[in-house]
Amino acid sequence: MKYRIFKDVEVAEVGLGTWQLGSADWGNVDEEAALQILKTYIDAGGNFIDTADVYGMGISEKVIGKFLKTVDREVYVATKLGRRGDAGNGWPQNFTYDAMKRQAEDSLQHLGVSQLFLEQLHCIPTEEMRSGKVFDHLRKLQQEGLIKYFGTSVETSEEALLCLEQEGLASLQIIFNLFRQHVADEVFAKAKERGVAIIVRVPLASGLLSGKFNEHTQFNSTDHRNFNANGEAFNAGETFSGIDFQEGVKLSNQIKQLLPGDRMAQWAIRWILDHPEVTTVIPGASKTSQVNSNIEASNLPPLSAELHQKLRKLYDEQIHDKIRGRY
Repeated sequence: MKYRIFKDVEVAEVGLGTWQLGSADWGNVDEEAALQILKTYIDAGGNFIDTADVYGMGISEKVIGKFLKTVDREVYVATKLGRRGDAGNGWPQNFTYDAMKRQAEDSLQHLGVSQLFLEQLHCIPTEEMRSGKVFDHLRKLQQEGLIKYFGTSVETSEEALLCLEQEGLASLQIIFNLFRQHVADEVFAKAKERGVAIIVRVPLASGLLSGKFNEHTQFNSTDHRNFNANGEAFNAGETFSGIDFQEGVKLSNQIKQLLPGDRMAQWAIRWILDHPEVTTVIPGASKTSQVNSNIEASNLPPLSAELHQKLRKLYDEQIHDKIRGRY
């Protein structure tokens, strides 16, 4: 595993996304399997885990908290707030200082820590970011010691650039992959200039860029790749990066023909890591074998400039105009 700088620490360039461990929106992952996934990641040298309070409404955070009690080395956990819709929560009431403090305190309790390493706004409405009040609240939570750093997870380049104007922003989490290449052009230079870490989510386009799906692949009814395939439940961009599934299978096959060998998932992550502005990429995993596969990308050599050019040409000519949802 190789590491990159996040503020004053070194984090694994391949992190672990834990939406799956909430046993919601991806099908069920039982606690024993979730703990083994976490152990496999840490044993391989990983130290950066991304979660959110709404991943199974606390389940993901709680299983991570249980796991942290068994670990004797530093693990950096990033969580998120702002999307809760349970009793007393929802939009816009989630974005008052008192509500944000309650959400942060719940995450502290679930994770069993005294301070959150990184608290992120979780794809909240653009107008809330634009008003700036939520960032004032995060700065206050930071001053009070509840959080060490704050960042934001966004849907669009416009939102990313808006957030990059905020003083104290430590990180920006955004979708970036072979189906979303334009983000580098629009956001990365500004983030580097501001000293803001880039956390890349949805690196494999919900599995499409693993090369393992075909036109007959079906997903469980509780899997967002079934119920949100066309953006029925939330932004279409969070599922298959906004690409129609059948179209995405065809496009992923074209990409696969360009990449070396038969390790498409690893090369797709390697392509992301070839961008030096990226701090860490956070692929999810519902099996330990997927954890090991993702981590292997850190040890692959960079792709050639010529191959990067070919992949960009394919993106510009055949992929970009097919993206759906907010981006």
